[in-house]
Amino acid sequence: MKKIELDIVGLSYSQTQSGAYALVLGEVNGRRRLPIIIGSFEAQAIAIEIEKMTPSRPLTHDLFKSLGQAFNISIQEIIIYNLVDGIFYAKLVCFDGKKTVEIDARTSDAIAVSVRFDCPIYTYEFILSTAGIVIEGNDFVYLENINETPEEKTPTHSAVGSYNTLSEEELKSSLQQALTEEAYEKAAKIRDELNKRKSS
Repeated sequence: MKKIELDIVGLSYSQTQSGAYALVLGEVNGRRRLPIIIGSFEAQAIAIEIEKMTPSRPLTHDLFKSLGQAFNISIQEIIIYNLVDGIFYAKLVCFDGKKTVEIDARTSDAIAVSVRFDCPIYTYEFILSTAGIVIEGNDFVYLENINETPEEKTPTHSAVGSYNTLSEEELKSSLQQALTEEAYEKAAKIRDELNKRKSS
């Protein structure tokens, strides 16, 4: 069965499930998108790696990567291989230099691992045909900030102002402190303020 490569193109709040996130995978060189509902922990684990934020202590997926590297195990690819009753099934294709082993995994965990090992993500045509959506133009090629809670999507003036009034050095210091304390939501907001200043 021919594999279709996917990229991560979006990560945002789920409009259908409270406390969940929509991870959107896009067909490489195509217009189809595959939305997958994942939990907040996995969403943050994916976003932290994509944004190259460094937690003070390893997250579970970081530990998995360190363990794999310590024993010379590489992840060659992730395959989303089935869809049953709305649930996606994935596997890690691992290689230790001698043999290849496939390990079953939740799709969200598999993708959190894939961004750490920098390995490709694949699926099959029947899954994209069943659960994929077609996007016109390039309207969805972005990564949203997933670190706000729904109530925080429209922050109060005081919450925004607290970061607006800090200098760049103070923001960088606050970012480091937030990472040390493992306050990733706070760190993401500070990072967004720093990025906003760079682009303005």
